[in-house]
Amino acid sequence: MATYKKRGYKPSNKKDRDNSAEEESTTAEVFNSLDEGAGKFETWVAENQKYIYVILGIAVVAVIGYIGYTRFIHAPKQQEAANEMAKAESYMASALRATGAQSDSLYNLALNGGEGKYGFLDIIDNYGGTDAANLAHYNAGFAYLRTGKYKEAIDQLEDFSSDDEIMGPLATGGIGDAFLQLEQPEEALGYYEKAANMASNSFTTPRFLLKAAITALQLNQNDKAEEYLTRIEDEYPDSPEAEKVPVYLGQANS
Repeated sequence: MATYKKRGYKPSNKKDRDNSAEEESTTAEVFNSLDEGAGKFETWVAENQKYIYVILGIAVVAVIGYIGYTRFIHAPKQQEAANEMAKAESYMASALRATGAQSDSLYNLALNGGEGKYGFLDIIDNYGGTDAANLAHYNAGFAYLRTGKYKEAIDQLEDFSSDDEIMGPLATGGIGDAFLQLEQPEEALGYYEKAANMASNSFTTPRFLLKAAITALQLNQNDKAEEYLTRIEDEYPDSPEAEKVPVYLGQANS
């Protein structure tokens, strides 16, 4: 049974007095030890005060520098890069609507600039680290892809980074398209599979499942092709790609 000492309790015999004295002695030793430790720490602080202030100063300068860089350098740079890229994006939009030699010319202007304005490659070179430069990698990749420069397209699209469920898969699938044009279907299939699994939506997922299926058929991987075609049929029956499933499914089963 637990016991406790009442307030005002006094030891009634020698044994209790000895125990009490021992407890007081132990308590005193603990406090003396704490005082000694505190004293050593204060001495250490006093002796190393200069270094402590230097470390704290560096930390404060780093924080202030980061805030200053973000507010006064990075943010204006982001805006400037976005403004500079407007003309290149205009060329890109026009190229998508054009055909033949005119289309190629507009893609080249989008890449290299025109009328005294930057192209996507200039944005990448002059505004690295900005959102605009990242987007320029995406646009440059597809400009190269559509003008038959497939290795350059791969390089640019690999440098693009995005968590967007549309743009991310499109960039990855674009790398697959480039590898397919370079007659490297194994690599193309890997990128189509990755693009199909990056997000779940009715636009990019069935698109790259179908491309993966067609490429798998070319590689005589009929089981894999059937798997992808069945996914389109089951999960995306209303997609445009679903209309093509029966034809390719027949090839996979033959």
